[in-house]
Amino acid sequence: MNKMELVSAIAEKAEISKKDADKALKAFTDVVTEEMKKGGKVQLVGFGTFEAAMREARTGRNPRTGENMDIPASRVPKFKAGKALKDMVNE
Repeated sequence: MNKMELVSAIAEKAEISKKDADKALKAFTDVVTEEMKKGGKVQLVGFGTFEAAMREARTGRNPRTGENMDIPASRVPKFKAGKALKDMVNE
């Protein structure tokens, strides 16, 4: 499912226009992104948790040359599914 299909599905399910569904989806992604930038997390009970996790610096290998290279530490987005979501997916 791509973004436009998601917007259409949200509009149909919530009985709102596609324009309003697109605004709501954009607002949701903006809020989650801003919260993770600040180091916080967004927890939706029953669905899951969005948060930024710290990834340590490490040594990697360039697949083209085989040469070792240093990969700096960074923050990466992470999603952990909630129990209710896991249960629904496994039905």
